[in-house]
Amino acid sequence: MLQLYTEDTYEVEGEPLFGYLRGRYTQRELCSIDDHAFDLGIEVVPCIQTLGHLGQILQWPHYAYLRDNTEVLLAESETTYEFIEKLIKAAARPFRSKRIHVGMDEAYGMGESRYRQLFGYKEPTRVFVDHLQRVNEICTRLGLQPLIWSDMLFCLAAKNNTLQGYYDESNNPATPELIEKMPANVELVFWDYYHTSPDIYLQKLQQHRELGCQQPWVATGAWTWSRFWTALPFTFESVRASTVAAKNREQGVRNSFITIWGDEGNECDVFSCLPALCYYGDHGYTDRDEVDISTLKRNFEGICGANFDDWVIASKIDDTPTGIPITARTHYMPNTSKWLLWEDPFLSFMSPQYADEDLETYYTSVAAQLFTAIETKKEMCPLNERLEFPARIATVLSLKCHLRQRLVEAYRKREYMQLYELAQGRLTRLREEVEGLWKCHRKLWKKMYKPFGWEVLDLRYGGLRTRLETMYDHIIEYVEYMMTAEDNARGDEDDEEEQDSRRHIPEFEAELETLFYGSRTNMILNYARVVSPSRPG
Repeated sequence: MLQLYTEDTYEVEGEPLFGYLRGRYTQRELCSIDDHAFDLGIEVVPCIQTLGHLGQILQWPHYAYLRDNTEVLLAESETTYEFIEKLIKAAARPFRSKRIHVGMDEAYGMGESRYRQLFGYKEPTRVFVDHLQRVNEICTRLGLQPLIWSDMLFCLAAKNNTLQGYYDESNNPATPELIEKMPANVELVFWDYYHTSPDIYLQKLQQHRELGCQQPWVATGAWTWSRFWTALPFTFESVRASTVAAKNREQGVRNSFITIWGDEGNECDVFSCLPALCYYGDHGYTDRDEVDISTLKRNFEGICGANFDDWVIASKIDDTPTGIPITARTHYMPNTSKWLLWEDPFLSFMSPQYADEDLETYYTSVAAQLFTAIETKKEMCPLNERLEFPARIATVLSLKCHLRQRLVEAYRKREYMQLYELAQGRLTRLREEVEGLWKCHRKLWKKMYKPFGWEVLDLRYGGLRTRLETMYDHIIEYVEYMMTAEDNARGDEDDEEEQDSRRHIPEFEAELETLFYGSRTNMILNYARVVSPSRPG
């Protein structure tokens, strides 16, 4: 089975702003996907949204009448259900499958905004289940079997719209009132990409059964989201825990699947999840708690034409020299390479987070390992060529990570030649390597995707390149002025205010603070958070 997740990226008749300029699938393209999959014995299931995660369309005034808040549809409104029926019909039409995944996850703030203004306050779980009943009625009338993500049932009961509310083992929403109202034919999908112990999955599966769903699904995840390369070591641990629970003969499930997400720009090379898919697939063919790793590695090389260990090494772009240990308490893996790359280079306000780490040596080593893996295994492992992308990222980060620190030291000591040499050497090379990375990433995108969406990454690379140019120009101008400042004739040319402005680089005079405590590099941050300390917009 393939569940094809689309949100707004499919064609809906009479709705030109649904998936507008987003590279949406046409009905013909979806039929072609289904035909191709059918020839291979694969059922394709449309996976859409009918409550939350619809901010892409709700941003337009044309759809203002459908808003509860900026991300969530307005429940209890008849026009909302007319719209949802159009979505379901359009999503189901191209496929042979009679299943449809109607989403409903992470619908935070549902019933709290415009809904409350129109209909007054109602207990949020009631609003959710009433909405679910209406969507289920549409599916039943159209002969479709609905699935939903189960998180909101748990989060609303816990009054905690976070993953903590979903995974809290003491939080069981199965009250008699809720069980009575839950549509019997709706199948619940329990998604958990975070835990490394099978016991947690088994306990939550039991809670799903107590809600009335005797055969819940389990979704695990290949960690592709909000990063450049799949976090493979942690993926193996979380997939193993989830799949061992799913295979449990007494408490397990009939259906499980592995997810791949493109959150926050879809920057990740999606092919980097191939080792995770092979690992997950092998788990489906053994009753044991672990697969035969040596066979897995041989099979990966034979199937994919790449070296398993080399691809795991590429995951180190999100690690640090001291490492990120995976324990029973670990719930996620950081996206270090992402926030290091997009962090403003001139202000470098995230640098206190990694001040104690020698990232330059670390990333230089990672880059060398990956470039070697490409060059020495071209014939045996041709797909190792994809390692160029993480290798280029590691090269850029080796030059960028401590650059401001070195520049500030030279600036404050008034070592003008040192500043000049850093600008002409390390900074200039960094600009060249960023250019190469941008073109490498663009080439990967063009091979895999429609052009829509790349504009988001072009703007990110463009911003980084422009900031590096501004940084270079400001340093060179400062050095040239200061090295000739003793020339009185030159000094008389400028008024006092202009002379003062050219005698300083304020960005290098600002003191930086540590913003995030605890494990200071063990963080998942998005682009908007690290591009500038100023809030965007």
